[in-house]
Amino acid sequence: MGYLSKAAAAAAASLFLTLFLVSHQTKAHDFNSLLPNNNATNADEVVVARKLAGGKCNWFRGSWVYDASYNPPYDSNCPFIDPEFNCQKYGRPDKSYLKYRWQPSSCSLPRFNGLNLLQQWRGKKIMFVGDSLSLNQWQSLSCMIHSWVPNSKYIFSPFRNGIASVTFQDYGVRILLYHTTYLVDLDSEKVGRVLKLDSIRGGDAWRGMDVLIFDTWHWWTHTGRTQPFDYIQDGGKLYKDMNRLVAFYKGLTTWARWVVRNVDPSKTKVFFQGISPIHYEGKDWNQPSRSCKGETTPYSGTSYPAGIPQSWVVVNKVLSRIKKPVYLLDITYLSQLRKEAHPSVYSGQHSGTDCSHWCLPGLPDTWNDLFYGALFG
Repeated sequence: MGYLSKAAAAAAASLFLTLFLVSHQTKAHDFNSLLPNNNATNADEVVVARKLAGGKCNWFRGSWVYDASYNPPYDSNCPFIDPEFNCQKYGRPDKSYLKYRWQPSSCSLPRFNGLNLLQQWRGKKIMFVGDSLSLNQWQSLSCMIHSWVPNSKYIFSPFRNGIASVTFQDYGVRILLYHTTYLVDLDSEKVGRVLKLDSIRGGDAWRGMDVLIFDTWHWWTHTGRTQPFDYIQDGGKLYKDMNRLVAFYKGLTTWARWVVRNVDPSKTKVFFQGISPIHYEGKDWNQPSRSCKGETTPYSGTSYPAGIPQSWVVVNKVLSRIKKPVYLLDITYLSQLRKEAHPSVYSGQHSGTDCSHWCLPGLPDTWNDLFYGALFG
């Protein structure tokens, strides 16, 4: 395998990213204006709109509405919640973040019905594939279903060979989680830990599922001691590092090829979770001295000051090229507004302040409302 110098790799990455972004310019001033509208005439917009909602209404445009009568679908006693996400159990004093519901601008979301999901998908397998944000959503969905059938028998299987599952025995429905930080392979070799942008051997475990929900991005930004690789491999060449957006684009393109080659749309529905935002820097919502710690209300503006993340652009670029249906759960904007919905310091396993993951019950329940709507709407 060849090895490129850091300077050469940086130059190549910079050129690639520049050409990529120039060909896909976006403004960050108004997120909503970048989302496809119901009267879109541009072909790419129509494709994305179909993938977003599977119908005429875009559920991802809207606002958070405070509703004092609204109660979360389950509580902190759900048997599937990790201490990391169980904010109420670990001392969060406020509960107002549990009273916000997502209201699309021009329609309403179908109401989540866990019993209907179990009955309609009897004997089926639903797999989340991704990092700890997939864990967040997987636990949320398992709790939401369990709340509908609290006396139904279930088997909770902790991680084994990277896979965990909850099986609702009376219905034969399995909700699985396959843990992978990058979707593409991360291997230990003689030179060290190598992130392989053009290889997905782990995909063998994803076959035979009735629904797949993919997620990746969180770990692509990690550097230094928290970075779990020593080299990046692309096209048979080793790089000490490269622009992470470029690497993300290449890795996600490899995943897209896997979907095209291995998924039969008549047997398997494929979803992509979208980009889950972080709230470590208050400048993103015009409060530079703040973080998610101590926040108790969502951001109330009609557009998010930080604009769309470039990773969102990459995801939409890759999905627009897939020839098979992949439905985007475009959670980014609605989640950007929820600066108060993170565990922050109220976590049983996370030291410091966590502004990356989300409290359960909490925001991921809305992600699953959207997933349910896309599944049955």
